[in-house]
Amino acid sequence: MADEKQTISQSSSSRREFIRNASLAAAGFYIVPRHVLGRGFVAPSDKLLIAGVGAGGKGGDDDRHFAKTGKAEIAFLCDVDERQAVQNRKLFPKAKFYHDWREMFEKEHKNFDAVDVGIPDHNHAIVGFHAMQLGKHVYVQKPLTHDIWEAHMMGEAAKRYKVVTQMGDQGSSGDGVRQLREWYEAGIIGEVHTVHCWTNRPVWPQGIPWSQKNPPIPAGLNWDLWLGTAQEHPYEDMIVPFNWRGWWDFGTGAIGDMACHIVGPVFKVLGLQYATEVVSSVSTPYVDNWQQAYFPQSGPISSSSHLKFKGKSGQDIILNWMDGGMQPARPAELGPNEIMGGKGDTGNGVIFEGTKGKMMCGVYGEDPQLLPTSRTNEVNVPKKYPRVPGGTDGHYGQWVEACIAGYGKMEVDSPFIEYAVPLTQSILMANLAIRSFDYREATADGKGFNYPGRGITLQWDAENMKVTNFDAANQFVKRTYREGWPELKF
Repeated sequence: MADEKQTISQSSSSRREFIRNASLAAAGFYIVPRHVLGRGFVAPSDKLLIAGVGAGGKGGDDDRHFAKTGKAEIAFLCDVDERQAVQNRKLFPKAKFYHDWREMFEKEHKNFDAVDVGIPDHNHAIVGFHAMQLGKHVYVQKPLTHDIWEAHMMGEAAKRYKVVTQMGDQGSSGDGVRQLREWYEAGIIGEVHTVHCWTNRPVWPQGIPWSQKNPPIPAGLNWDLWLGTAQEHPYEDMIVPFNWRGWWDFGTGAIGDMACHIVGPVFKVLGLQYATEVVSSVSTPYVDNWQQAYFPQSGPISSSSHLKFKGKSGQDIILNWMDGGMQPARPAELGPNEIMGGKGDTGNGVIFEGTKGKMMCGVYGEDPQLLPTSRTNEVNVPKKYPRVPGGTDGHYGQWVEACIAGYGKMEVDSPFIEYAVPLTQSILMANLAIRSFDYREATADGKGFNYPGRGITLQWDAENMKVTNFDAANQFVKRTYREGWPELKF
């Protein structure tokens, strides 16, 4: 118990200290990063010095990719779970290790140039935002944020602090996305009006109640720091290190996990920005005959969402999303034994329907094909867009080189302002509709419930970030951080 009290005390102290310094940063008193000290200035090591927040899982994998470029050094590692950090602590023995990113930022901000954020969705924004306030370049895993409002603030921070930003959707640097763009812009399939996207996610439990087992917190995990901005919850085995995705307080469900990899190529090809409306439906579990289960903390087993966008030519574009293993109708142009979507992945894919034809691809934009597939090798268009060396793996090196060059000197494929923010806000709009589908109100007689968010289309005002025709949905646009964790503010 004494150790537990000490941990809580240290955490509270870190919060107070960080809030004080975050306030100074918000007022403009932040450390000037080394890359702005002079034109052509390079760190003494000639490498980008990276602080990795999230030393295991995807964050750890990202750090290993950065190191493989030969142009980056993992200078610091931070993780709330010592068990997850074992591999990278061995690989990068010179990297000083921290449990609390706030302490690392406070003590070491003069000693690194950039921050890699590879942690659960609910803490993406708070780490990335404060890193930018310190003038640090940032690489943040997809989806960029947990909330729509957070995505807006990340974009505003990128504008204000002028740092190199990249979201971790590596497919945006792949050859497939470029091939699809070249076909489309050459007019091969005409104007696209409908897009179908699908995934086999979730591949973790969803549509279930929160466990009542209350197991002990395992050694090596600081549960309070893991919760971060989320509201207080008892520890549960099925949350860490992966199954948090299926719980709304921490993750963003199937669409949050995969849409940046699947819908992202659609944004690139069609030049989409913000959706104007969305309607969703979800699978409904039952616990007895006619007795519907109600698990509002957890995402659905499967869902279907339909978003409307305006195309570059002013045409309406309907983007249909399906998850949980559901798939759209099979195109007539496909032969009976031809794989729909990517050749090596039957669980994820995209189909573009245009006025003159169709094309499809797999996750990350891989395996692009025209339909019927015989056209793929018959149609030749000039290569309009330079390929990134290494394709999807080059996504990491692209960011590293852009950081070394300095803000505005090199392009990246997933910058916050132009791409990652509108993509993230649009896919999170689907979650507004999904969560609204399960929003309920007691009937007047108190004997049942009404579900007013079902059977309607949510109208979205992108400028003001609000649903205009169903106010209950707006509670999901921005959540309240747990006491002691600073709000995102300038």
